Amino acid sequence: MNILLVEDDIILAESTACLIQRIGGHQVYITDEPTEVFRYCQSGTIDVVMMDVNLPGAAWQGEFVSGTELSQLLKNQPETADIPIVLVTAYAVANEQQKLLEISKADGLYAKPITDFKAFLAMLVKLGTKS
Repeated sequence: MNILLVEDDIILAESTACLIQRIGGHQVYITDEPTEVFRYCQSGTIDVVMMDVNLPGAAWQGEFVSGTELSQLLKNQPETADIPIVLVTAYAVANEQQKLLEISKADGLYAKPITDFKAFLAMLVKLGTKS
């Protein structure tokens, strides 16, 4: 499976990618640039996107965007709408999670830190094989 990890913290991104590759054997691509997110997603090779909610400095068409907004943009475009997106955040408390999912149109949400990588990977595989 090909996973796109959208994360602004490069150390966290690389360690997460390493664990996903080691435990699950999946290919992980890392970026925090919206232009690259669209390029990857429009390529037809991405099975699932892991999207950090907080992406400071990320800009799309001259406007700063969060992961929530970037997810919504992907879901609103016909060529990327079917790619499953999982929001990953350290900041969403339980009562905000449903609101984040509705606004972003994402397919799932997972809280950081990811402590059970096997369960997390199982969720990604389940979402990624539906598309």
